Amino acid sequence: MLCCWRSIAEGVETAEQHALLLALHCDEGQGYYFSHPVAASEFAALLSSGIIPMSPASAGVC
Repeated sequence: MLCCWRSIAEGVETAEQHALLLALHCDEGQGYYFSHPVAASEFAALLSSGIIPMSPASAGVC
C-alpha cells in the first residue's frame, strides 16, 4: 500500500523560513508570514476566495 504523508509547518514568520520550507518540500504552512490572526468573518472570506498552497507543485500531489 502506498502511503501519502503531508507536512504542515507552524509558526512561519520570515521569507527565509518560507524559502527553506519550500526547499524541503513542505506542503502547508501557517504563521505571521502568511497572515496575522483574523476574525472569523475575515477567515470565511479568505476561504471563499481560495487559499494558495505554499507551492504550485504541492497542490494535490503526494
